[in-house]
Amino acid sequence: MLWTIAIVLIVLWLLGVVTSYTVGGFIHILLVVAVIVVLVRLIKGQKIV
Repeated sequence: MLWTIAIVLIVLWLLGVVTSYTVGGFIHILLVVAVIVVLVRLIKGQKIV
């Protein structure tokens, strides 16, 4: 589920960059949070899937 959320956020972020339409900094904050969560889980040695 975490991967799904991260992929959705990345796609939305790329769409925002390509179309010059952003929802403020909200999508960027969510993307950073998703990356941090993935990194923390990798460091702890837990499965991400």
